[in-house]
Amino acid sequence: MKRMYTLLLMAIPALLSTALAQDKALQYAFQPQEKISYNVYYSLAGIYFNPGSATFSTSGEKWQNEEVFHVVADGSTNPKYDWIFKVRDRYESWFNTADLQPVKFVRHINEGDYQKHEEVTFNQSTNTAITKTGVYKVPEKVQDVISIMYYARNINYDAYKKDDKIPFSMFLDDKVYNMYIHYIGKETIKTRYGKFNAIKLKPLLLKGNIFDGGEKMTIWVTDDANHIPVRIESPISVGSVKVDLMHYENLKYPIAKL
Repeated sequence: MKRMYTLLLMAIPALLSTALAQDKALQYAFQPQEKISYNVYYSLAGIYFNPGSATFSTSGEKWQNEEVFHVVADGSTNPKYDWIFKVRDRYESWFNTADLQPVKFVRHINEGDYQKHEEVTFNQSTNTAITKTGVYKVPEKVQDVISIMYYARNINYDAYKKDDKIPFSMFLDDKVYNMYIHYIGKETIKTRYGKFNAIKLKPLLLKGNIFDGGEKMTIWVTDDANHIPVRIESPISVGSVKVDLMHYENLKYPIAKL
């Protein structure tokens, strides 16, 4: 299970796409004080257990005299599993309210004996990302692993056809990753929280220690103006994982719950 939770936390936002609907640039799908919580389930031999959870909280702030959204994503193992492998991670992203481009990203990883602190400052005017190791050239509208979730929630999926692939770029660990999301269509999904009208997506995953890469993960987001993920499923190197929406507060719009 080592580092599994961090990868799952990263997967939730990183697996969504990236094009804002041109006619809705400022009618965002979220608002300050929104809070969304998920349970992470791991399955081995068909038996599921709940080793951890993740919470995403949004607020409004100022960054260098600029209005920004500040999202804090906290991930942790459940206390009863801490003796196996304790995780207390925090990811933070600040992105401007004008076009949802990130200005700063911070990652605090605390997993067992492993600790890491990472900070990235984005300069959108020069298309650069600054870290402690240097200055990196990045594409226009590049995102971090948290800001991409909120940028993507403003997609107008009705503008796409089934099997369309929507490209996006993400900066992580001093590298730019060019990825895409595969739009599968719409269906009803039943989760532990309830039944939802949903949009079905398959992202291109990066090959790593847990995920094999390719389009093996499936994500369902609400088919409403919020576009929040309600379930994520994927096989991993050993077993499979499922991430379910468990709680939400202060959504901007009514949710498509049946």
